[in-house]
Amino acid sequence: MTKTDVIKLLSENRNERGMVNWEKSPIIRGFTSYGIGLTQLKKLAKQVGKNHELAMELWHETNYDAKILAILIDEAKQVTREQVDRQVAELTPWSLTHVYCSTLLPKVGFLVPLAEDWMTNSDSLKRSCGFQLLYQIAKNDKKLPDDYFLPYIERIERELQTEENFVKDGMNSALLMIGQRSKPLYERSVAAARAIGKVTVDYGDNSCQAMDVLAHLTGDRIRNKFSA
Repeated sequence: MTKTDVIKLLSENRNERGMVNWEKSPIIRGFTSYGIGLTQLKKLAKQVGKNHELAMELWHETNYDAKILAILIDEAKQVTREQVDRQVAELTPWSLTHVYCSTLLPKVGFLVPLAEDWMTNSDSLKRSCGFQLLYQIAKNDKKLPDDYFLPYIERIERELQTEENFVKDGMNSALLMIGQRSKPLYERSVAAARAIGKVTVDYGDNSCQAMDVLAHLTGDRIRNKFSA
């Protein structure tokens, strides 16, 4: 497929209700959208197929759906550190970061050093992405020892409440996933969540609220996993 083919495909799959909601949003100026939901975009991405060069072309579009598709069809093996350092600065609107950090970046070969670098970066967007990547590492990398994650629990407990808005969101998610890896990490994460208290994140003009990590960790499903 060419870029023209993809734009035509997106137009043919437009969602009128989604487009109306998009127009009402005050935080996504400068971008157009066909109002297509992420689930449908993932189906379209499979139809298009993996294509690094096409992904690079679509990335420069000012259409939100095209940018999401660019993330979904990119080939992780061809993604370089230079590319992600450039693209992370272009993750506007912020909602692109979730897709970027949960679909493409977890598959790159330099995930761990990337997360470590970004979590200590002076730029709050990179820090937010860094902690979103820590969530992915905690979820998927079964070989890392508990000792790897303990300093991050301590940092999250110490810094979350004074961090920038969306860094709080990334830290919150990372703490929840770290707490599900083992009993020692579970107990330490619960203690950290208690110390942190209620987390407030401004998600803009919607009803989203920050996840209650303590409630999730102490709920039956996770608590019973480590009760033995």
